Amino acid sequence: MKEQFTTWLDRFLVADVFVVLFAFFWFAIALIGKSSGVNLGWEIWYSLWEPVFTPAIGILMLGAILSWVIKKIGTFFQTESDKLG
Repeated sequence: MKEQFTTWLDRFLVADVFVVLFAFFWFAIALIGKSSGVNLGWEIWYSLWEPVFTPAIGILMLGAILSWVIKKIGTFFQTESDKLG
């Protein structure tokens, strides 16, 4: 059960990394366009910042910490069971 959960969590985090990377590259391109006077989607990106990109970054950080904690707990119990028998 734990292995299946961590597998799906890792898959979800990989997908979330691509969303965050897409947001970053879009931000960089739109910012360059805005500074040069060319409309490259700054207003659309800015309108999506709060409802889409901020939660995606937060989910990525929380998921990474959760994944680390689950793996550490699994390692702890594995070493404890090895000590007992």
